[in-house]
Amino acid sequence: MDRLWSPWRYQYVSAASPVPGRCIFCDKPAENQDKENLLVYRGVRNYALLNLFPYTTGHLMIAPYTHVSTLEEADNETAAELMVLTRKAERVLRLVYKPHGINLGMNIGAAAGAGVAGHIHMHVLPRWSGDANFMTTVAETRVVPEALEETWRKLSAAFAD
Repeated sequence: MDRLWSPWRYQYVSAASPVPGRCIFCDKPAENQDKENLLVYRGVRNYALLNLFPYTTGHLMIAPYTHVSTLEEADNETAAELMVLTRKAERVLRLVYKPHGINLGMNIGAAAGAGVAGHIHMHVLPRWSGDANFMTTVAETRVVPEALEETWRKLSAAFAD
């Protein structure tokens, strides 16, 4: 694999290192620093935040405030609101970015590919025809054309409407 030199990404990589015994999906909403932690919307039982390492511009995650590692562990109200917020995220992404499609997904457990296996979260990704261009397919590199701060500004405003 070729390497694309991007030293500016070090701040993201170093900041995302998990701390043993801590959960980013529990810590981030508890800090009440939504802009700094990229939370774009707070529901009653779940919240929406930007992925720190997005596959595409607008890559959101919906996570419950309660620390649960499987969907079946979530109470009915939390599971229902998770889907309601996923639907809202789909509407917001279509409004703001006008994608050609949306990927939705949840990886439950490390063997399923969960980066944070102990706390469920739904990925909501806008997709465009041709976004799997040569950079992704040949260079194994993704190009995200918008700064996370700008994405946060756009999406938090759209969720508020």
